[in-house]
Amino acid sequence: MELTWSESTVVQTIVWTFLAFLSMAIVLILFFYFSRKKIVAKEIEKRELEVNHQKALLHAVLFTQEEERKRIAQDLHDDISSKLNVVTLHTHLLKTPNLEENERLEIMENIETLTGNALESARRIAHDLLPPVLEKFGLQAGVDELVLEYNTTQKVRVSRTGDGSFDALTTEKQLPVFRILQELLHNSVRHGKASEVIVNIETLATHWTLNYRDNGCGFDSNDPMVRKGLGLRNIESRVGLLNGKLTLKAQPGQGVHYQITFSNEK
Repeated sequence: MELTWSESTVVQTIVWTFLAFLSMAIVLILFFYFSRKKIVAKEIEKRELEVNHQKALLHAVLFTQEEERKRIAQDLHDDISSKLNVVTLHTHLLKTPNLEENERLEIMENIETLTGNALESARRIAHDLLPPVLEKFGLQAGVDELVLEYNTTQKVRVSRTGDGSFDALTTEKQLPVFRILQELLHNSVRHGKASEVIVNIETLATHWTLNYRDNGCGFDSNDPMVRKGLGLRNIESRVGLLNGKLTLKAQPGQGVHYQITFSNEK
């Protein structure tokens, strides 16, 4: 049975229409496929960057721990071990035959002085590891003492503002937050040459925020080499390990502004 001209035209139209829709479908499928592939590649790249950043933060933490161990070992060797060695030598001197009374008293005084100095060094090292006020009275008192210590140096004036407190922070967060503030103050005085620091604490229903500002020499916070510095990496690593958020704004000659936020959830 042969098709008429009109029927043949209809069939051709249907075939071409089908082919056009098929082509469009193939184009759309390819478009979504390559778009999805590009999105997935971007997500993989983003996650790799996040993983590398976390690795860098972990490396900073481990490096800091090793440096802290070296410093403690050096302090123990220089401040305590050396003094105790001299005490031992003086103790042997007490066994010297025919020792005069005044010589014996002088040796005893030296031993007492050296022992007292060694005890003071031990207290200082213990204080650096875990400030007693922090352990006994909490972070609030620890920060107050830290602020007072810097103010008594007369090199920098540290002011604390805001109506917030540290009561909402869990015990596990208190020591790392204390170390963060220590690092910030250390950087402001040693590197920033700041003469004034403002520590603002705000506590809201869901989170706790520390705003830290100084009037030091500042730096370019967008410079990747600056952000790789060990001091800043230490702060970022501590904030990151506590699932906090750190925002930094700084310009040369304009000081620095850190904003650190932690959740109040237990």
